[in-house]
Amino acid sequence: MKISSIHVYSHDGQRRDINFEVDGLNIITGRSSTGKSALSDIIEYCMGQSSFNVSDGVIQDKVSWFAVIFQFPDGQVMVAKPTPRSGGASCSLAMTRTGEFVQPPEFSELVVNTDDIAVTSLLSRQLGIPENRTEVAEEHTRNSYEASIKHSYYYLFQRQGLVTNKDQLFYRQNEPFQPQAIKDTLPILLGASTNERYELQTRLRTAQRDLRAQAKLLEQAKQAVGNNRNQAIALLTEAKAVGILSQESPIGEVEEIIAALRTAAQWSPAKPHAQPEDKVPKLEAELARLRKTRREIKSKIEAGQIFERRAGGFQSEASEHIDRLLSIKSLPKNATTGEWQWPFAEKNLAMDSPIAQSLLGELASLEAEMQTVMGQRPQIQGYLAEENQRLQDTTKSIVEKEAELTAAIAANTVLANAQKQSDAAKHVVGRISFFLEGFVPDNSLKQQEADYRRREMRVQELEKALADVDVDDRLASILNSISAQFNLLNKRFESEFSAYPARFDLKKLTIIFDRPERSVPMSRTGGGENYLAYHLSALLALHWYCAKSNQPMPRFLVIDQPTQVYFPSEESYKAVDGTVLNTEQSDADMDSVRKLFSLLYQFTVEDVPGFQIIITEHANLRDDWFQKSLVEAPWSKPPALVPESWPFKGEVPL
Repeated sequence: MKISSIHVYSHDGQRRDINFEVDGLNIITGRSSTGKSALSDIIEYCMGQSSFNVSDGVIQDKVSWFAVIFQFPDGQVMVAKPTPRSGGASCSLAMTRTGEFVQPPEFSELVVNTDDIAVTSLLSRQLGIPENRTEVAEEHTRNSYEASIKHSYYYLFQRQGLVTNKDQLFYRQNEPFQPQAIKDTLPILLGASTNERYELQTRLRTAQRDLRAQAKLLEQAKQAVGNNRNQAIALLTEAKAVGILSQESPIGEVEEIIAALRTAAQWSPAKPHAQPEDKVPKLEAELARLRKTRREIKSKIEAGQIFERRAGGFQSEASEHIDRLLSIKSLPKNATTGEWQWPFAEKNLAMDSPIAQSLLGELASLEAEMQTVMGQRPQIQGYLAEENQRLQDTTKSIVEKEAELTAAIAANTVLANAQKQSDAAKHVVGRISFFLEGFVPDNSLKQQEADYRRREMRVQELEKALADVDVDDRLASILNSISAQFNLLNKRFESEFSAYPARFDLKKLTIIFDRPERSVPMSRTGGGENYLAYHLSALLALHWYCAKSNQPMPRFLVIDQPTQVYFPSEESYKAVDGTVLNTEQSDADMDSVRKLFSLLYQFTVEDVPGFQIIITEHANLRDDWFQKSLVEAPWSKPPALVPESWPFKGEVPL
């Protein structure tokens, strides 16, 4: 996988193309702030990286789309991505095209048809990264994951300042979680963890999972066999208690108890008989009516008795009063008229007296009322006799209804208790059935143990096969090869520690120099030129191994401004501005500058023929091989990555 071309699109549809040689050294030189350093950000962005790391400024303001055409041995893949929306720092939308030769699309053809996940999968598949999973020990908290093209970023880009960083060997190594990702995935990309090992690991994980499941089943079977008798006896006792089994059922061996329980499990409740009508509500209603009637009769009797008592009192008082008035009848009567003689009568005294008339009138009235009362008393007594009889009849009916109600309630209680016993029996039968389903006889336990031994042997076989494919030994051998190539390249750079054997330390992600008295890590060697030599030697040695062993690693390396260490200051480096004249007239160590470019050129021609190195630089050499390696004329203003004539986004009508 190499870079065939990079394309940027303006907001009004213009396109800027940068074409590379897929084999050999490619150099882009020019003034500062012309967009050279953004090329590596654009390449990474179009490799499925959602984060947009291009610096704010002209590029973000004037470019609407980015596209990169990647060259593979059997064809090309074009990946295009729009600039994130205003203020956005990421975008996962993309467009892809594949073919033997892919032409950059016109602006009108740019349309989102995929996303970064699919881009990553496509490029990983085209690159030939096999199915894999990172190896993570069980005691670690992080999850295993699949290595993809994204895990090659660390070895493809050497940004400005990184090539002289004493503490950081690889790109993004200083970001959270990235060091561990490098340690997890580099063995896969280097081929230490082969596809055969991945398949063995997959089968081993499956076999281990099956073994753990079988171990649980075996443990449950052992526990079941150990508790079978006690559980069976308890269930047999419950079955007797609820009447499913007779009390005479013996408690013998487990087999006999199980046979009895199987019989109990066949129990089913009798079909319910038609329930008689519930008389309780009706009886309660009738009883309430009778009690009401009794209260009404008692009220009538009390009223009649009160009336009788009052009539008797009136009769007594009236009799006494009549007796008093009857004395008037003791006076003589006129023989002629038959009237009573009143000695004090007015006519007898030659006067008329009203007293006699009043007394006689009252006596007549009392006598009439007495006749009425005497006539009604037999009727009242008859009425009271009838009501008392009704009261007795009603009281008797109440007693009978209360007896019926008590009997009805008792009958309902019996039915309810019978239903409760039936429900209890159903519950016990359910527990017995559940126990019998999980009951493991001795022969079943033996089968479970045989299955466990068979799965255990399968795990042991896979572990042995996996041990034969020893990743640690293979990785150590690979790192030794890379370290040996590092030493050869480092000698060419003539760095300070090139006389000592060096090795790549994957655990610490650095270079270690083995001096006779002690080991020295890269961070303690000192000197920007030395750090540059170590960074480039390490990356080139890694790519050398991947190319020689045909490992799935992209065959390109992007280096940003590597010669800055040979200039006395950053200002003098920027003053070179990509011209040969200014480069030759600068105060730089020109021999070292030329040797650096010569070594990189030699790597692409002799060490790994066809390997692609893209360098963005300020320096420019007169040498023919250098001039042939220039991608374009030195960038100035104009030209640059983004033409000055391109409009800003806000200047293009919607």
